[in-house]
Amino acid sequence: MYYLKTEQSFDSAHFLAGYNGKCRNIHGHEWRVVIEICRPDLDAEGQTRDMMFDFGQLKKDVKREVDAMDHALIIEKGSLMPATLAALQEEKFRIIELPYRPTAERLAHYFYEKLASCGYQVHRATVYETPNNCASYEE
Repeated sequence: MYYLKTEQSFDSAHFLAGYNGKCRNIHGHEWRVVIEICRPDLDAEGQTRDMMFDFGQLKKDVKREVDAMDHALIIEKGSLMPATLAALQEEKFRIIELPYRPTAERLAHYFYEKLASCGYQVHRATVYETPNNCASYEE
């Protein structure tokens, strides 16, 4: 099996609703997203002969998905009072609502699915919340 790995990063804020600890408060991270794709063989001809995939295209696709989260407040849908959410939206804050808590584990699964939907055979998606702490998802 052949593997390619690339990474991108983004900055965003989040909080964990219903969590009894520091992370229940809004705080930010420089998230690092590492995507590993795999394939059992290499291309036999053409521009990508002896390659499994063009790194440039992979990097572009990962960057597009990661940039969509950059400089946003990522929240679990329903975790803010409607008036609070409305006030933030009125102030033109960029808010991304997800149907689950925005944990590193859930974001790893999120990016796995996003890249898989682009046609990649994703081996693993890893999301670093800090330089030393990460979560991975693979099927």
